[in-house]
Amino acid sequence: MSAEKRLKELKLDLAGVSAPVANYVNAVQTGNLLFLSGKGPRPGADGRRAKGKLGREYTVEQGYQHARSVGLDLLAVMKSELGSLDRVKRVVKVLGMVNSAEGFGDQPKVINGFSDLMVEVFGEAIGKHARSAVGMGGLPVNIPVEIEMVLEVE
Repeated sequence: MSAEKRLKELKLDLAGVSAPVANYVNAVQTGNLLFLSGKGPRPGADGRRAKGKLGREYTVEQGYQHARSVGLDLLAVMKSELGSLDRVKRVVKVLGMVNSAEGFGDQPKVINGFSDLMVEVFGEAIGKHARSAVGMGGLPVNIPVEIEMVLEVE
């Protein structure tokens, strides 16, 4: 099934693409690779962006949802850059960074929120990817999760 059809079937709203928060662009394509800059969770219903550390302000499940939110934003970037998610040939590499309290070690479970979404949208053959999930002592503006990725595109 096409990624665009799957997105509609899942009733996922990509909304708009969030603007970069500093001196960079959301994506750079070179050849058949598309590099997507790191993004944090989308603002909540109250318009505020999540801030805090996993293992202190947030549980693993809340972190999973934050990572999924980042996935929605990165899907919006892909669609904006490519015109259609169906141009994605492979999700190649993902770097998931988790703002972690001392002793927190469940970064992979948090980043699964992102990885599970990629498989839901693109299927196993395209969406399953190489990945690193690492703990950080801090992230920009104290966001709980930041994720960047590399795609192979048509």
